[in-house]
Amino acid sequence: MMHGSVSRRRALISLCGMALGALPHFSWSRPPAEHELVVIGTRFENIYERRPNGEFGGMGVDLLRLFAQRHGYQLRFEIYPWRRAQELINGARADVLVGPYKTVERTRTMLFSGQAFFQDQVAFYVRADAMPVWEGDYHMLRGRRIVTLNGWNYGPAFTKAAPQLNISVTNSVENGLKMLTAAHVEMFATNRRDTDPVVAALGMQDKVMALAPLIDVQDAYFAYPLSPRFRDMPRQMDQMLAEMKARGELQKLARRYGVIPP
Repeated sequence: MMHGSVSRRRALISLCGMALGALPHFSWSRPPAEHELVVIGTRFENIYERRPNGEFGGMGVDLLRLFAQRHGYQLRFEIYPWRRAQELINGARADVLVGPYKTVERTRTMLFSGQAFFQDQVAFYVRADAMPVWEGDYHMLRGRRIVTLNGWNYGPAFTKAAPQLNISVTNSVENGLKMLTAAHVEMFATNRRDTDPVVAALGMQDKVMALAPLIDVQDAYFAYPLSPRFRDMPRQMDQMLAEMKARGELQKLARRYGVIPP
């Protein structure tokens, strides 16, 4: 009896250990140091990227490093799937979210910077040999198979039309493009900044194209919890961005990364 009980106990401990080991490492698992900003985001081309050497780079990262240097903060960069990153900032488990578009729904759960720091062109991508008629009229798209990216916002007109559209969801630009070229879907809604480099990397320049007109043009921001740990931080960031914009420094940094300034 005793031997069986010990065996069961060991098996239970082993299973618990396996379950804990399977849990992802989230930013709240290690408390931030004093004056350390926990910065989160997903991979955004030329905005927030983890390089092959493990270092983070991009326009958003450069701006945060300038900000930290100016105001004496330390930085901890972490990367997550986009929907998970939003959940973490909504739950105040991080201090800064890099690059969200502003929507009415999001302003209920996160605090946006007053100043945008880049702008995106949002478009439908289609196969070059099968171009649906679009012309900015969502009624023309009813019955079309459309794929979108998980957690992304495509502007008020798309959001309003979405319930009447045949939409599926994927988690990456690469997957969306592959679904498109394999004819699993007819249209892929995404932004040009993130998508054009992937099109080139996959050698799809002759296979897919962005369809005119654009779905929307979206300004992108830094966002914070509704009650930031460092109360002055949002105001400080807005002041820095406004000063950089007035001096032309923000526009210069955007050009360096091939990003559209706000």
